[in-house]
Amino acid sequence: MAEFVTVASVDDLKPGERLVVEVGRDWVVVFNVGGAYYAVEDLCSHEEYYLSEGELDGTTLECPKHGACFDITTGKHLSPPALTPIRTFQVRVEDGAVQVAKR
Repeated sequence: MAEFVTVASVDDLKPGERLVVEVGRDWVVVFNVGGAYYAVEDLCSHEEYYLSEGELDGTTLECPKHGACFDITTGKHLSPPALTPIRTFQVRVEDGAVQVAKR
């Protein structure tokens, strides 16, 4: 069973917002998209650059450095120059706390 870490309260992460947190040894970006929470590693798979600074359109995240796009629900790469997916993390809400699973 996965070990979860509380990263925020639902009141701290409103729809349309994001939060960068450390989960174990990983830097993770947590998104609230219309009340649904998603978490991805804060590094582009094309070149190590912070995805937390990228633009989010729905559930598509664009890397600000070279424009590679990813689906934050699955981690799948959607456009070059990225050729591999990004890592996603399981997210849950327990008693008003947003929690992310450690890897």
